[in-house]
Amino acid sequence: MKIINTPFEGLLVIEPKVHLDARGYFFEAFNKRLFHEMGIDFDCVQENQSHSKKNTVRGLHFQKRPRAQAKLVRVVKGRILDAVVDLRTSQPTFGKVFTIELSSEEKKFLLVPKGFAHGFSVLSEEAEVVYSCDEYYYPECDAGILHSDSALGIDWKVKDADRIVSAKDLSLPVLSAAVFSF
Repeated sequence: MKIINTPFEGLLVIEPKVHLDARGYFFEAFNKRLFHEMGIDFDCVQENQSHSKKNTVRGLHFQKRPRAQAKLVRVVKGRILDAVVDLRTSQPTFGKVFTIELSSEEKKFLLVPKGFAHGFSVLSEEAEVVYSCDEYYYPECDAGILHSDSALGIDWKVKDADRIVSAKDLSLPVLSAAVFSF
C-alpha cells in the first residue's frame, strides 16, 4: 500500500497494491496490522454501502462528539467526486475543502479522520461506495453541512438543476450556522 499525504493533517489517500492476472485482480481492502505499521490507527466497527444514480449528491455528513467517526471511503463501482470539509477549529485548514475523484478503476481510498464533514457526487451513470467507520452510527450525533454552501465553493461537477439531493441534506445548515465539536 502507498500512503499519500494531503495538505490536511490526518487526511490520507491510500493506493492499495493491486495484483493483476488473467483472472482479474485482487487487493487487500483493509489490513489492520499493515495500517498500524504505516502509522494509521483505524479500527473498523461498521461498514456501509450506498448505491446512487448519476448526479446524486450525498452529504456533507459527520457525527459529533462523543461519537465522531473516521471513515475509509472507496468506490466499488463507478466514479465519484469525494469532498471533505475540515471542521477542526484548531487546524489551519479549518473550513477548507479537499476534493478527489475516486473510481472503481483506480481503486484509491480516502481515509477521512474525525473532525471532517464528508460527501460525494456521482459522476458515472451509477456508483457504489463503501465506507468503513471506526464508530457506530448514532442518530443523536448525526449532523451535516449544506453541500451548496457558497462559502465552501465546492464544484460538485454536477449542474445545480440536475442534482439529486435528499430533503434531509437540503435542510442542513451552512458552515457558519453549523454546530459541531470534536
